[in-house]
Amino acid sequence: MKNTRAALRYAKAVLSTSLDGKKESAVANDMQTIQATFAESNDLSVFLENPVIPNASKQESLKKVFPALDALSQQLIDLLTRNNRIDLLEQVAAAYLSLLEKHQGKETAVVTTAVPLTAALEKVVLAKAKQLSSAEISLENKVDPSIVGGFILRIGDLQYNASVAHQLDHLKRELTQTNYSA
Repeated sequence: MKNTRAALRYAKAVLSTSLDGKKESAVANDMQTIQATFAESNDLSVFLENPVIPNASKQESLKKVFPALDALSQQLIDLLTRNNRIDLLEQVAAAYLSLLEKHQGKETAVVTTAVPLTAALEKVVLAKAKQLSSAEISLENKVDPSIVGGFILRIGDLQYNASVAHQLDHLKRELTQTNYSA
C-alpha cells in the first residue's frame, strides 16, 4: 500500500485524540463504516485519488456519503482535505482500527488455507495462536487455493508457513542448488 506511513501517523493522532475524549468506540464505528463503504465501492477510491477533482468537491461528497459521522471523524476528513491527503482515508481507517485493537490488548490471527476451515480445525488453530500471543486473539480465515494444502498463520509480525506450496518451493531450491555428480 502506498503512503502507509502517513496514514499511520494520522491514525495515531486520531486514536490519541479519541482516547483523550473517550470517543474511541464512536470513531471505531465510523472507521468500520468507512472501510465497508470503500470495500463495496471501488469508485470511491478512484474518485478520491483523481487529481482533477477539487478537494472541496471531494469533501462535500464525503459529507453526503457519510452524513452521520462523529465530530472527530469529520475533523479527520477536514484535516485530510486541507493537507491534500484525502486519498488516504481508507488507509487511515484501517490503521486506526488496527491500533485501537492493539491498544485494547486484542489481536487478529490470519490463517490462510487452501479450503475454508472447519469449526473443529478453527478451534485447534485458535488454541495454537493463543499459545503464541498473550493478546486476546480473534481468528480470520482467508482461502487461497494456490497454497495447495497446509496453512499459513500470521499473528502481527510473526508468520508460520506450513503450506505445501512453501515446502515444494523449498525442496525445489534445495534440488537446484545442490550439485550432483556421477
